[in-house]
Amino acid sequence: MSDEDWSAGAAWMKGEIMPVGRAALPVTDWGLTHSDITYDVVHVWDGRFFRLDDYLDRFEESLRKLRLIVPQRRDDMRQILHAIVARSGLQRSYVSFVASRGQPSVPGSRDPRLCENHFYAWCVPFVWVFPEDVIERGAHLLVPDHIHRIGTSSVDPTAKNYHWGDFTQALLEAKETGFDSTLLLDAQGCVTEGPGFNVFMIKNGRAKTPRTGVLEGITRKVTMEICEHHGVPVERSNIQFEEFLDADEVFVTTTGGGPVSVTKINDRVFSNGAGGEITTLLNQTYWQWHNDSTMSEAVDYAREAPGVAV
Repeated sequence: MSDEDWSAGAAWMKGEIMPVGRAALPVTDWGLTHSDITYDVVHVWDGRFFRLDDYLDRFEESLRKLRLIVPQRRDDMRQILHAIVARSGLQRSYVSFVASRGQPSVPGSRDPRLCENHFYAWCVPFVWVFPEDVIERGAHLLVPDHIHRIGTSSVDPTAKNYHWGDFTQALLEAKETGFDSTLLLDAQGCVTEGPGFNVFMIKNGRAKTPRTGVLEGITRKVTMEICEHHGVPVERSNIQFEEFLDADEVFVTTTGGGPVSVTKINDRVFSNGAGGEITTLLNQTYWQWHNDSTMSEAVDYAREAPGVAV
């Protein structure tokens, strides 16, 4: 990828739109050195942002929780996201927007109040969290019994973050043993989430998703709306792993793919190794809703990208 390859994506930093290959942070930025950062990811599908306001709402709440203050207002952020996608020309895109603690004004300082918080954004071609062939057969997840999700008293999972130490170790084990990804329990043995996705179980026609210890996913939220639309009862509740393994169907929800069937967890096979009936219905409706203009907004690819210099 060359630095001028716009088809690979675009980024906005410090008032400038550039090919994503040129975007970079200083090595002393606390976003890198301390993972002191929040972000969100929205997607563009067939030239339209899907549920952008929901993602902006969550991002603003993450800023508040982490006490990060950036100069960009909500409308500025919206303009920037539209501008980078328009400049890239991507019709289907994975779009990330980020706020970092920044660099301290006094080199070597350990005082976060001395850091200048800053915003940046980037987009690349659409990212499938699970490859399309895995989506077709259903995902296989490893749930390790010796790696637990980091405690909520240490890192608030509802403020989207880059703290992936637990996920990375579990992912390495999953990949090395033939699984597609991982799902972690908390220290009390309750199901939480996976790297980039929430999880649901279906039992006797009812849906359940973990209540605590998880990111409040936008695709999770949309899926609960779809459940209501189809008359499928859904609740948020703590789920012990033993109950989870007794499910009729299991699926995950992610911006990078929507509702995705899970057909195997450890050595337990669900839905006879195929996507479940309810999961399939939810997935079909999720993609149909992308055509609803009340849930999406078009990217204007014909306009010149505005010079958002805030």
